[in-house]
Amino acid sequence: MNFLTDEKLTIVGAAGMIGSNMAQTAIMMHLTPNICLYDPYAPALEGVAEELRHCGFEGVDIKYTSDISEALAGAAYVVSSGGAARKAGMTREDLLKGNALIAEQFGKDIREYCPDVKHVVVVFNPADITGLITLLYSGLKPSQVTTLAALDSTRLRSELAKYFEIPADRVANCRTYGGHGEQMAVFASTTKVDGRPLTEIIGTACLPQSDWEDIRQRVIQGGKNIIDLRGRSSFQSPAYLSIEMIAAAMGGKPFRWPAGAYVNNDRFGHIMMAMETQITKDGVECRPIAGTEDERKELDKSYEHLCKLRDEVIDMGVMPRIEDWHKLNPYMDMKTC
Repeated sequence: MNFLTDEKLTIVGAAGMIGSNMAQTAIMMHLTPNICLYDPYAPALEGVAEELRHCGFEGVDIKYTSDISEALAGAAYVVSSGGAARKAGMTREDLLKGNALIAEQFGKDIREYCPDVKHVVVVFNPADITGLITLLYSGLKPSQVTTLAALDSTRLRSELAKYFEIPADRVANCRTYGGHGEQMAVFASTTKVDGRPLTEIIGTACLPQSDWEDIRQRVIQGGKNIIDLRGRSSFQSPAYLSIEMIAAAMGGKPFRWPAGAYVNNDRFGHIMMAMETQITKDGVECRPIAGTEDERKELDKSYEHLCKLRDEVIDMGVMPRIEDWHKLNPYMDMKTC
């Protein structure tokens, strides 16, 4: 059986719904035969490993452990959903303090046990902040760490496809940028519906302005809607998209959506947020974002919101002051995008 690589992929948080789905997706996509599952909750972790083995997959060596040093040792690729889950009534930002501490330890574990890792994807919320913390403490280059941000763009495509009652493939290049949270910037200028720019449709009888505003809010509240419908946070979509990201990092097909990446340029400084990106075996590379004047203003607001969250974490003592980041990771001063 052909795999993208034979290098080790470690799934952190594998006993949870996202993590277990990530493991199954990685196997079904034939990423690597060398998969290690990690979770501190050993009984559920063993149950996940048993179920995966019961699937009868061929050519895959599924290992599992509750020892983080064993899980990360020799890992070339790591995906982590190992934070607390979002519950009913919570925003992604409500998870900030607890998951910030988890991200700090995760970054330190990467530095200690797999400093030669090629790529890390951070999934647990608020992903922009937990990814930033992980990058800082891991000592990795900005090109080596990405966060799940594509989910908002896929939700935009879904909402538009439902509204126009067409297959999702006929809605192209949906994009949201900035924070993966309540202050995300939803772009219309990038999108086409049946080949027609969405900006030409908004405000017409086909899509009145009020309906477009409703769509934007449903995208922003997409995670909350899943919780309301299912009684728990999303797990299938984040699992699939994060494994698509790792596949691209392994040299597979290009990732189709924006990813969360470290940004430090003349416009945005020392932040992790959703950007137009390309993920390859060489890592993640940001691309310029255009947009309309109003969209650029929304992106600026999203950036400001993320800066406030980042500064809250600094005030908590989880991260040092920005001017001291280089002491933990000299790559944090690198210019990006």
